[in-house]
Amino acid sequence: MTKIVGIFGDPIGHTLSPVMHNAAFRALGLDWVYVPARVRPADLAAALRGMRAMGWGGVNLTIPHKERAMRLVDRASRAARLTGAVNTIVITPRGLAGHNTDGSGYVAALREELDLDPRGKRVVILGAGGAARGIGVALLEAGVSQFTILNRTPARAASLARHFRKGFKQAQIVSGGLARQRASKTFADADLLVNATAVGMGGTAHRGLPLQALPKRAVVSDIVYRPFRTPLLEAASGHGLRTQGGLGMLLQQGAEAFTLWTGQPAPVDIMRRALRRALSRAGPG
Repeated sequence: MTKIVGIFGDPIGHTLSPVMHNAAFRALGLDWVYVPARVRPADLAAALRGMRAMGWGGVNLTIPHKERAMRLVDRASRAARLTGAVNTIVITPRGLAGHNTDGSGYVAALREELDLDPRGKRVVILGAGGAARGIGVALLEAGVSQFTILNRTPARAASLARHFRKGFKQAQIVSGGLARQRASKTFADADLLVNATAVGMGGTAHRGLPLQALPKRAVVSDIVYRPFRTPLLEAASGHGLRTQGGLGMLLQQGAEAFTLWTGQPAPVDIMRRALRRALSRAGPG
C-alpha cells in the first residue's frame, strides 16, 4: 500500500528531491516513498501513463520536461497556464492535474532568505525555458516593474516575452540575446539577476557575463543548487554583490508539492536539514 511519488528528468543524477521528501515522509509517519527516474523526452507521455496505471500519487518534473508536460496533463492550475510549464503533477480521480510551484517557491525563498520583496524591482533573468517561465510569472505577479529575458537564442527569449505581455500589462517586459554589450546595458540598472538555466551544474560557468556592470545594490541569484556555490555566485561575491543559491527554491517548491500530494503541511525545517546534510556529504562538487 506504499504510495509512490517521484521525479522525472534527463539527466536526473543530480537531484536532491528524494532526500528532502523521504525525510519528510519519515518524520510524519507516512507510508510514502519518493523515487527518481531518468525519462527521455520521447518517453515522457508513456512514463506519465505508466505512473497513472501503477497508482502513483504524482510526480515532479525537471529539465527537459516542464513545457512538454503542459500538453499532457488533463487540467492545469492558473500558475501552470500562465507559465506554460508544469513541474508538479498530482494524480486525481479526474486525471493528471498539472501545477507549477517553481515560481512561488522561488519568491518564497527570496523573501525568507534575503528579506527581498520583488515589488517595483528591475529583474534580469538568464534563460527562457520552463524554470524561467515559472519564476517569471511569480515575479511579475509579485509586481516587478521591469523584467528582461536574456537567452543564447534571442528568438526564444522574444517568444517568452510576448507570452508574458499577454498576461501582465503593468510591467515593462523586454528580451534579447547574451551579447556582452547588450548584457552590460541591461545589467546597469538591475536589482536582481537570476540564472534560470542549467549552467552551473557540475561547476560549468557562464562565459563573459559583465557582472561588474551590476550596481552594488543588486542581488545575484542562481537556481542551481549543486554545487551549493556555483561559479556565478563566486564571481558575484568577488564583485561585492549579495548572492542567493538554489537550495531555498528547491526547498520551498518541494514543500508546496508535498502539500499538493499529501494534503498535509510540509515539515519544512526537517526538509531543510536533510538537504543541508546531503550537500555536506556530497562535498563542494
